[in-house]
Amino acid sequence: MSEPSPRGTYLLIADGLRQEIAQGAYEDVSLPSEASLADKCGVSRNTVRRALKKLESDGLISSVPGAGWRVSSTPVRPLAERLAEVIGDDSLSVGDRFPSESQLCERFAASRTAVRRALAQMEGAGLLLAIHGKGRIVQALPTSPSHP
Repeated sequence: MSEPSPRGTYLLIADGLRQEIAQGAYEDVSLPSEASLADKCGVSRNTVRRALKKLESDGLISSVPGAGWRVSSTPVRPLAERLAEVIGDDSLSVGDRFPSESQLCERFAASRTAVRRALAQMEGAGLLLAIHGKGRIVQALPTSPSHP
């Protein structure tokens, strides 16, 4: 975007994303990151953020911690819930070592910051115990919600 827009650059970006979403470009995946959208459009991340917030206020997309911006019709559970499932998926028991931050970042395609926040939530819930220099171990098994 080389010329300033009288309508507002963020609205033009929002309209472009709206068209891509309508064409099904992001049905099963997250939208590109703010940084990659900013590079693609040649604007600041703040401008992209305004465009994303506009689409969010229109109910078209939603922000999921650890998963990024997603089309609202494709909900994603919070990262902490998905990380808690690792205990059962990997058949971990109390006292077993939990996967490292870098392994979790790769497995869930999430940033280290998002993974650390989710791990902190798990530690606060008593599921994990962090041991300095050793990593995290499973302290308790998650309780699964009852399904009717």
